[in-house]
Amino acid sequence: MPTPPHRRSRFPWSIAAGLGAAGVVYGAMLLLASGPLRPAGRSPTPPGRGFAPTTSSTTPPPGPAPERMAWIPGGEFSMGCDDPRGKPFGGGDPMPDARPVHRVQVDGFWMDRTEVTNDQFAAFVAATGYVTIAETPPRAEDFPDAPPENLVAGSIVFSPPDGPVPLDNHYRWWSYIPGADWRHPTGPDSSIEGHGDDPVVQVAYADALAYATWAGKRLPTEAEWEFAARGGLAGAAYPWGDEFLPGGRPMANTWQGRFPLENTAEDGYATVAPVASFPANAYGLHDLSGNVWEWCSDWYRPDSYARDIRREGMVVKNPQGPDTSHDPQEPGQAKRILRGGSFMCTEQYCSRYIVGTRGKGEVSSGANHIGFRCVRTEQ
Repeated sequence: MPTPPHRRSRFPWSIAAGLGAAGVVYGAMLLLASGPLRPAGRSPTPPGRGFAPTTSSTTPPPGPAPERMAWIPGGEFSMGCDDPRGKPFGGGDPMPDARPVHRVQVDGFWMDRTEVTNDQFAAFVAATGYVTIAETPPRAEDFPDAPPENLVAGSIVFSPPDGPVPLDNHYRWWSYIPGADWRHPTGPDSSIEGHGDDPVVQVAYADALAYATWAGKRLPTEAEWEFAARGGLAGAAYPWGDEFLPGGRPMANTWQGRFPLENTAEDGYATVAPVASFPANAYGLHDLSGNVWEWCSDWYRPDSYARDIRREGMVVKNPQGPDTSHDPQEPGQAKRILRGGSFMCTEQYCSRYIVGTRGKGEVSSGANHIGFRCVRTEQ
């Protein structure tokens, strides 16, 4: 089983060493795929700019579908996102790292119809004895400045504040909870019993990669994930089309109510929903907007798309992402792409349920709104 990478980046002990195990934790900042709302400084990009029709491959599947997987035919499509500000449910973030919208070609592949579930991850753990990063206490030699009482296993949990708060500091609604892990998503008193069909959460990137390897699969590239999520639609805001609530019907598990105080659960779910609780897109894939974020294999850079175009020209073929990570907001932290948004996404703070938008996560941390799904390529 792979060794979790970048272990030293899990906690900012130089900052939090004296605050107690449940105090400020660096991973809480790193895992949030959305920063504070940016002020609207310019007019939104006109709808549909840069999007050309998707051309799907006509190559048939290479064989019978593996269990719980769908064939994604591959083809050429316009990848990225217009500035969503000013659109219904578009939020206030211009999403600059999702541009320029550009043409990408991907080969066909199999993809999990849903996010990996608790039952599926439990089968992996039972077969291998795998221990996740959240279950592993940090080592004193890795964090020499940390007091011993802070070196406890745990993870990051959404913790709504007691009253209204400004949306400029996400520490206000995240806490490091000792004992939180995939079996105990919100802390030691929580359980996944009776939630076998919920997506597994509290998995760091290495945990997702270990599962994928065991299952004979891999994690999707960002381009594969977006091609699959679009389901053949060109430039649509969501995997099902351009209307967030077609006919007033919720199509994804997102946040309703005042963020981060209260989720009124008008879509039926205040936190994670069992997989496939909402309709599939045209490729037969569920939960590509909302529910939980999903790890992709690409390193995160805000300029990935521009770099791909400079290197490969008009059509970028099977992009694998940059060789290294760089986030100008936190340049010392290694981050991978997260896609799809979560049950916490809302136009008030994070509208990354929009299919072309991008998220990012520090690789050695998990949270109770982050999971994954896998892909498989026939050789």
